[in-house]
Amino acid sequence: MSITRIQSFAFAGIEAQPVEVQVQIAAGLPVFLVVGLADKAVAESRERVRAALTAMGLALPAKRILVNLAPADLQKEGSHFDLPIALGVLTAMDVLPAEEMARFAAIGELSLDGRLAPVAGVLPAAIAAGARDLGLICPAAQGPEAGWAGEIGVLAPADLLALINHFRGEALLEPPPRGRFQAPSRQPDLADVRGMDGARRALEIAAAGQHNLLMIGAPGGGKSMLAARLPGLLPDLTPREALEVSMVHSVAGLLSEGRLVTRPPFREPHHSASMAAIAGGGNRARPGEISLAHRGVLFLDEFPEFPRAALEALRQPLETGRTTVARAAAHVTYPARFQLVAAMNPCRCGHLFDAARACGRAPRCGEDYQGRISGPLLDRIDLVVEIAPASPAELMRAPPGERSETVAARVAACRAIQRARQGEGVGNADLAGDAIALDEGARALAEQAADRLHLSARGLTRILRVARTIADLAGVDVVRREHVAEAIAYRHRQPGRAAPARRLAAQGGD
Repeated sequence: MSITRIQSFAFAGIEAQPVEVQVQIAAGLPVFLVVGLADKAVAESRERVRAALTAMGLALPAKRILVNLAPADLQKEGSHFDLPIALGVLTAMDVLPAEEMARFAAIGELSLDGRLAPVAGVLPAAIAAGARDLGLICPAAQGPEAGWAGEIGVLAPADLLALINHFRGEALLEPPPRGRFQAPSRQPDLADVRGMDGARRALEIAAAGQHNLLMIGAPGGGKSMLAARLPGLLPDLTPREALEVSMVHSVAGLLSEGRLVTRPPFREPHHSASMAAIAGGGNRARPGEISLAHRGVLFLDEFPEFPRAALEALRQPLETGRTTVARAAAHVTYPARFQLVAAMNPCRCGHLFDAARACGRAPRCGEDYQGRISGPLLDRIDLVVEIAPASPAELMRAPPGERSETVAARVAACRAIQRARQGEGVGNADLAGDAIALDEGARALAEQAADRLHLSARGLTRILRVARTIADLAGVDVVRREHVAEAIAYRHRQPGRAAPARRLAAQGGD
């Protein structure tokens, strides 16, 4: 009696944790047991393994087969344990060489005819295998994805029989094709937006400094149109960011054809999405929209219509750049450093700013509607801009605005300034307040704004961060009074009330 061991992985967020699949075939009543805190999908693997071996003309020995997934106190979830269990059984039956199998980890789902089906998490599994000087065996469709892990040996058979023939020397497997980058997609052009100079300016600042943006305006005023053009202003991900984002998408099973994600993701969930869909969770603690938007943009249209719990779940990730899904057995953490862009009507009917069309409850209806967004969440939004719908004459006669490529060049130059000053991966939206150089006029105006507008420490810091981005767009090293004044103008104010922020901004710009 001997025990064979095959390496595999369980996933906690985007981290691949090593799992040793131990298989023992011993004398006793014929039974196939899987132990080691396995969920239902893992426990059912014994039937898929049995059917796959039968399809190849092999039969399980009429003995006691025990599969232990170690460590036994770590929750094992998912069908990707099918392949390592099958390999462990075949090694215990002396069909596969134990010495060769010790050089590989394995991940994959078995079909009843022995074919290997794609599974989630191949990229983090390949990276973890390479860190342990192991190769990786995975489904053929995901060989290119595993190749992004670097110089590791990857075997990507189409079925179990092809893998057996490879290790027996009868038909060697070819190395999987080289992985490709995400295919470029055509983005809407900012030149399509006529007029709305203030909104275009806010969009450029948001893109340059990765600031959170809220657009408020009447229905059909162009809020969604502007948001759809934001991805075209953003630079490509750095190699490190691309690998990080691709790992999240791999764990979610969204890495199509093993293509590495090179563009900032743009996620736009419907306002009926649940808190688990937004923040992550569910039975298997999958990443939510905020993690799928990591290093990219999360666009929430009809902002107040989202469930209150889902919106409040955004508060901590907006500060920390990560989200933790609490479960009874463990806590799963996913990266979630995203840029929030939201759009909303000023009130339920949408015509608060149009006296001819506003309902009889104005301005109270606007206060009630915008009151669905909590103060702490609004405090985390750097830029709030009112979108005034363009007149018919402006729509018909106004010349096209700047093209996306022109604005994107300025955004890229601004990002380069930030990278040179702050290092890789630290944008202006993440700066500490004391790291921002201010001249005396800017400092005096910031102090005055904090006092008169009753700003929190967070609110003041976010004004300074926006001012830093405005200064970078202007090519200025030290933040000046006019930069702070423009940043103050973007702070949120209640509808139907006086606008002290705008008045203070106007005074500061004089």
